[in-house]
Formats: sequence, C-alpha cells, structure tokens
Amino acid sequence: MMVLDPRHARSWLFTPADRPERFPLRSRPVGAVPDAVILDLEDAVAPGSKDLARDNLLRCGTDLPEVWVRVNDRTGEHWRADLDAAGRLPALAGVVLPKAEHPEDIAATAALLPAGTPVVALVETSLGVENAFAVAREPAVFALAFGVADFRRETGLGDAPEAWAYPRTRLVIASRAAGLRGPLDGPAMQLDDLEAVRAEAARGRAGGFTGKLCIHPAQITPVNAGFDPDPEQLAWARRVLDRADSSEGAAVRVDGEMIDRPRLDLARALLAAQDTGS
Repeated sequence: MMVLDPRHARSWLFTPADRPERFPLRSRPVGAVPDAVILDLEDAVAPGSKDLARDNLLRCGTDLPEVWVRVNDRTGEHWRADLDAAGRLPALAGVVLPKAEHPEDIAATAALLPAGTPVVALVETSLGVENAFAVAREPAVFALAFGVADFRRETGLGDAPEAWAYPRTRLVIASRAAGLRGPLDGPAMQLDDLEAVRAEAARGRAGGFTGKLCIHPAQITPVNAGFDPDPEQLAWARRVLDRADSSEGAAVRVDGEMIDRPRLDLARALLAAQDTGS
C-alpha cells in the first residue's frame, strides 16, 4: 500500500493493534487506503490485551508500511512499554499521544523515542484545550488532534454547534500560531450514513481543521472528499491565477471581487491542496 505524506494526510484510520488481520501489511492487498494509518494501543485495546497488541506490532514490524502508533497516555502504566514497542518499528511514522495537557507530556514522550520522531498531541480535556498553544509549541509536535468523545464526556457539552465553537477554534488558532498544520478533527460516530460523515468532514475543513480521525475503513472515502476543495472553489482559483499571471503584480478583479494578496494566496493554496491530495 502507499500512504500519503502525513503533511497532507486527510484521513487517519485507527486500527486496533490486537487485530493483526486488519493491519495494512505490505504482503497483502487492502481495500480503501487511508492517507495515514494509526495502529492503536489505547482505547481500541482491552486492558488484558495490551501485551498481545504490542507483540503484534513487533511481530509484523518489517511487513508494516509507514504507520503511526497511538500509545497510552503518560499517566498510565502502559505508556513506557508502548513507546518501547513503537520505537522499535522499522517504519514508524510517528506517535499519537492521548490526554496531551502539558508540554512536558510531549517532551517526556519524545525523549523515549528515536530522535526526531514526530508526535500528534491528542487534546481531549479542558486543561489540554486551555494549554493548546504551549503544547503545540513543543518541538516534537507534528499536529494537534481533537479527542471529541473524551472532551464531551468531561465537559458534558451537547450537540449545539455554538457549544463547540470555543474549543475547536482554540485548537485551530493554537496550531497556526505555533506554525503547525491545522489540527485533526475527531472521528464521526456514523458508520452507515456516509454522506453525514462527508458533511462533518467538510464542516471541519471550513472550520480550519486539515484532517480527520476515522474509526472505520468505510469513512475513508467520505472524509477525503470532505477535505478536498470543491469544484467551484478550484474553478475560481484557476480564474484568479489566470488573471494574476497577466496582471504583472497588480490587483485583479475576478467575478466582481477585488483579488488582493491574501485572496491570491488562498487561490494558490487551493490548487496546491488538489495537487497534494489534501
């Protein structure tokens, strides 16, 4: 299988590490391919199966393509053993750290991994949201991700969009202020209504998120579609660049709109995203 450069990955699929028959091995064909694979040692694995899950990683190590590993959080008993197993994978793309609340959580995790291993900081608590910028500035952090299920459980937030505006926007702004890509959105809970998954992904993209966690392979295609620029946006971007190319640096008018530098940069970004698959 071929996994997309994580800088442009839209769909991030969790796969339980105690289910090796679901691993995306090089030696067997797969169906829908996510942009990034996360082998999960945390929530998807029962407490009694943690050792088995780590053994599965190491047993399949040389047959695995580039994968991410979600370890257990720093306060738990499995954190060190998880990092030891993840760090021994030949094709480790990076680690996903749950319950990220302090920069020290990231620094301590990175210290137990091969030098330069990137970390996705999974923000799942109120304290994590409040400390999002400090976490995002930690050098090992590749991206923030929003753990919506645990955050909902802690805060008691309902479904009203306005209830989620603050934490979601805070993660987006913290990410960009720290020089990171936009954060990864939490997974959709729908497994059968794929149009609802696509719509949720599109709302995330409109809100500044750049990818989405997935809990089932069926979500890969609608998530990717939700994060792709729509055809009307791409057509607008092409018209803008066509006019700009002949303007010798002057502002241009397109579709009744004055196109200045920020709008020109947006047009370029939309076409670049199409080229990279993000």
